[in-house]
Amino acid sequence: MPARYLANAERSPTPWTLRKEDEVAGKPKSAEMHPGPGFQLRQEIERVNPEVVAGFQAFETPSISDLMNRLYTMVPAIHNMTDPDLAILGPACTVKVFPGDNLMVHKSLDLARPGDVVVVDASSSMMTAVLGDLVSTKARHRGIVGFVVDGLIRDLPAIRRLGDFPVFARGVTPIGPLHRGPGEVNFPVSAGGIVVNPGDLIVGDLNGVVVVPRLIAPHLLERLMAAAAGEAEYLAAVTRGEFSNKWVDAILDENGLKQTSPNEQLPSS
Repeated sequence: MPARYLANAERSPTPWTLRKEDEVAGKPKSAEMHPGPGFQLRQEIERVNPEVVAGFQAFETPSISDLMNRLYTMVPAIHNMTDPDLAILGPACTVKVFPGDNLMVHKSLDLARPGDVVVVDASSSMMTAVLGDLVSTKARHRGIVGFVVDGLIRDLPAIRRLGDFPVFARGVTPIGPLHRGPGEVNFPVSAGGIVVNPGDLIVGDLNGVVVVPRLIAPHLLERLMAAAAGEAEYLAAVTRGEFSNKWVDAILDENGLKQTSPNEQLPSS
């Protein structure tokens, strides 16, 4: 018998019991989840006024993006996976998940309010889907208007059969997620290269997804409404064929464009 077991051999009913100092290491403490950053949720958030949200229904994402200098639009990889006629509009309930997990997506259904868009930061993971038809059906019953996922979804045919529930994502896979955590709900996330804060306004259509920061949404709506008449007149003129490209020539001249004649030799390198 090994020497380290001899001390216990006579007094223990199990003579091969290890002494305390000889016990092997168990699960490392570093694998445990800790309350706080990375494992937290917020019950209440500020949202864009419902009247302001309704006002954005009149505008498509290109017009909104232009008035924010094209800096608040998600990458085009995040696109409409459902009916092309379905747009998405509402305040963001934000979710951050560990890649391959969706525990906090399920919890978000208890925290989102009717009219919210659930935005899921899955770190652009291509490992697993973070939601499918069951989560989408539950969300629809709760009055959630749709999902924007920086990651993958699954059960796409069944989600499309819901008929009126838009889901934007990077792609689709049959591989389902785990339900372990960690994660966060209603804290800032990154989706499609854009920081999304809880309560920001999400607008999505066939052109893509735009994020309107909550605090500027009322003023941006005023600017959109003010610009709408001029844009309508311009579009009507183009539709009639009444347009000029003199503005293009002005920019070229301003920057010193050189025009080469057919017989002119190009400089040798």
